[in-house]
Amino acid sequence: MSENQQTPGDDDAPESRYVVGIDLGTTNCAVSFVDTLQSPWKVETFPITQWVDFGQLENRETLPSFHYELTAAERDAAKSGLPWQSDKIPDHCVGVLARDAGERHPGRRISSAKSWLSHDGVDRSADFLPWHGDMDVTRMSPVTASARYLEHLRHAWNHDHPDAPLDQQDVVITLPASFDEVARELTIQAAKQAGLKRVYLIEEPQAAFYAWIDRHRSDWAELVRPGQLILVCDVGGGTTDLTLIRVRPAGSSGDQVQFHRVAVGRHLILGGDNMDLAVAKLAEATIQSTQPAETLSGGQWERLIQASRRVKETMLAERRPASFTVNLASEGAKLLAGSVQVELTAEQIDQTLLDGFFPHVALTDQPTIGQSGFQEFGLPYAADPAITRHLAEFLTEHRRSGLDEQDQESADRPDFVLFNGGVMASAAIRNRILECLQQWFCRSGESWQPGVMSSPRLDLAVAHGAAYYGMVRRGQGVRIAANLGRSYYMQVQQDPPTAVCLIPGSAEPGQRFRADEHPLQLQLGAPVQFPLWVSSTRLADQVGQLVAVEPTEMSALPPICTALVRGRRRDETQLNVFIESELSEIGTVGMYCVDAERGKRWKLEFDIRSTLETDRTAHQGAGESAGVVDSETVEGCAEVIASTFGDQPDLQPNQIVKRLESLTETGRYDWPPTLIRELWQFLADHERGRRKSPQHEARWLNLAGLCLRPGYGVAVDDWRVQQMWRMIYGRIAFPASQSRTESMILWRRIAGGLTAGQQQQLAAPMLAILRKKNTRVEPHEATEFWRLIASLERLSVREKIEIGETALKEFPRKKNARLRPALLWALGRLGGRQPAYGPLNTAIPVDHVTAWLETLLAMDAPEPELPLTIVQLGRRTGDRYRDLPETLRERAAAFVRARGADEHFATLLTEGGALDRDEESAVFGDSLPLGIRLARA
Repeated sequence: MSENQQTPGDDDAPESRYVVGIDLGTTNCAVSFVDTLQSPWKVETFPITQWVDFGQLENRETLPSFHYELTAAERDAAKSGLPWQSDKIPDHCVGVLARDAGERHPGRRISSAKSWLSHDGVDRSADFLPWHGDMDVTRMSPVTASARYLEHLRHAWNHDHPDAPLDQQDVVITLPASFDEVARELTIQAAKQAGLKRVYLIEEPQAAFYAWIDRHRSDWAELVRPGQLILVCDVGGGTTDLTLIRVRPAGSSGDQVQFHRVAVGRHLILGGDNMDLAVAKLAEATIQSTQPAETLSGGQWERLIQASRRVKETMLAERRPASFTVNLASEGAKLLAGSVQVELTAEQIDQTLLDGFFPHVALTDQPTIGQSGFQEFGLPYAADPAITRHLAEFLTEHRRSGLDEQDQESADRPDFVLFNGGVMASAAIRNRILECLQQWFCRSGESWQPGVMSSPRLDLAVAHGAAYYGMVRRGQGVRIAANLGRSYYMQVQQDPPTAVCLIPGSAEPGQRFRADEHPLQLQLGAPVQFPLWVSSTRLADQVGQLVAVEPTEMSALPPICTALVRGRRRDETQLNVFIESELSEIGTVGMYCVDAERGKRWKLEFDIRSTLETDRTAHQGAGESAGVVDSETVEGCAEVIASTFGDQPDLQPNQIVKRLESLTETGRYDWPPTLIRELWQFLADHERGRRKSPQHEARWLNLAGLCLRPGYGVAVDDWRVQQMWRMIYGRIAFPASQSRTESMILWRRIAGGLTAGQQQQLAAPMLAILRKKNTRVEPHEATEFWRLIASLERLSVREKIEIGETALKEFPRKKNARLRPALLWALGRLGGRQPAYGPLNTAIPVDHVTAWLETLLAMDAPEPELPLTIVQLGRRTGDRYRDLPETLRERAAAFVRARGADEHFATLLTEGGALDRDEESAVFGDSLPLGIRLARA
């Protein structure tokens, strides 16, 4: 999606004096502006006031995209504050000081927020940054971090322009062309959170091209001709963005041209950050080759990455030294007695960066798939670091995009390349890409190379072009014609996978589409999921067209999950509906479910949070594919549940499970996900029946938890868990111990589907009990008490440490002999190197878990559960921030071998790997439904 405005009403507002362009970059932000009162108008760079050191303010052309939380001592040094902060002591900073102070205290700094904003594997609205932050540092979401940068820019602008505040100006914010719909929505949210009201979006490659047009206002029409193809190659700190722009004639005379954006590449989290990591890996390997030692600590690794950035920039410059020496301070006796030095040669850097990221490849080469070797930061870096291989794939798929069949004049190879992004400041990298293009497209006997559309300041070009585009919106300047460039689909059939096209690739902002050729039948009041797909290669499909789902051509989007309600009544009426879609003027996709008869519309929202869970795999149907039970059996199960919990029961609670197992001819733990979710719905329909007696309630809670475990894995499980929360939390009907115990089992079983807030509500009274001296949990409830509180993986790290320390103190006490298995299980879940379902940043720091493991090894308790606990605490992940010291893991492996544990336990400790199904069930504390797995390492 491309050029757009925030709300339709904004066009009615008076035109602002200034038009401002903001490059919200992964590594740096920049601001450009146009004062429309000047004639002729021109694009200027806005110098950004910021701290460069404590007590030292400067105006810089860029604002480094780093957020740093000040220590108590640093707050005293920063009392003077920024000009607009003079009345309060700041607790954080952004920009140069944040970047530099973070080198000394990396656990207090947030970086690459933009990459996290586009990470579809985490809840991007959740507070989890800094990813490996110190325990006393306030966590925030990628949205909030991005808003902090924009807020600083707003304050800096307002300080210089008190009569024209930024919230009253037209502001154009740039984003990668490959940002998904959720990332675009969240960028708008960040702008609103920062107090910006008149916000427009533009894709960075287009902005870079607008900057080129502006630099050539007087002669651009002489530099290009119809039929030519322009490649925009944008490699920044966090992403690689590829775009093709075709030059077409304007008007019948053919003596004028127009620019049409015809293709956009896939989203790649691949850029300068990856190159810094590669240099750091090279340096670490060089250190270890001469001074064998354990892997560098997290703190040393952070500092090495900062040094590696300087190595990269120095050694890729045109005038570079023969080598670069990195000095790395040690951390006490963890690695070496003194500081570490490593010398990296120019040849080594070329091999690592040029040959590693920009190798000579064939046009037919395809990027490798799999998992990136960089695990330290949790980001889904591209598995194949070879940018030229991704470029080859992109040009193979798209270089003929926009060609008419009769058009023999237009090129199918790039005539020009426009380089953009900080990485492209290196002449060596630019030349390598030009060499590859020449190798791919130079014909026999021809001396050909694409022309280069030069830019004097790659770090400012995107902001410059954004401001220029702001004037284009006002009818001044040269416009790029850009259609959507992606087609959107909704899956309507599972076998074979079939989808209907909702929005075609030819769509333009403001258009609306109806896929009414294929009406759907939905039930009001029941949960429903809309699996969505997007394709940047199938651009010819038309709205309403049914197509086969091809994963090689389509990418899954977060599904839309909802329950449709009409008014305040939860009707269960069957409706014929169709899907109406629109490409909004703010660059986002809007979708509505429309009643075919009455015309009532329901807005459908992307389920951002569900990307954390396996709900996203509903596109593949992992849980659903484990088996489908025939409708006659399902109806029989519904009758059994009604006969137990309905208005006229004739079945005792203790009989229901056996009756259901007899009907299905399988044990309860072998029921497939499709069946247990239907059983859960029948139980929810008869929820009032649990109030008949303590026995009814206990059985209902037990069966409902069994049928909804693990709280995710099947489409719309988020909705089911929320319904369960409304029905049960704080509403246990009988105070009997059995109901309390069964409710704890229920919450433990579905904990993976609970929000962080819900988990906090469950934990608060339990933590209060643990903190009270001489307070003891009832013995018959203690086991489930510990298993529940340890399963709440979304609690804060500080709280989890507190719970674990308490469990470790309770373990050796004689009075807790029967409780020891539960305490061991709790320690394994709390300190596990790989959370069962929670985000990786909730893992307890290594030093605490190291102490726990050493204590348990020294105790050598007889419980058979101990080896699994040791494996959870010491399991190797390949992430230096989570992995325990190698020597300790080797000791742990020897320990579990000596206890006669399966050799796979020792392998998990020394080499890593995935848990088998029985191990997963033991970690989960229950059998998992068929087809549903815990998180992988």
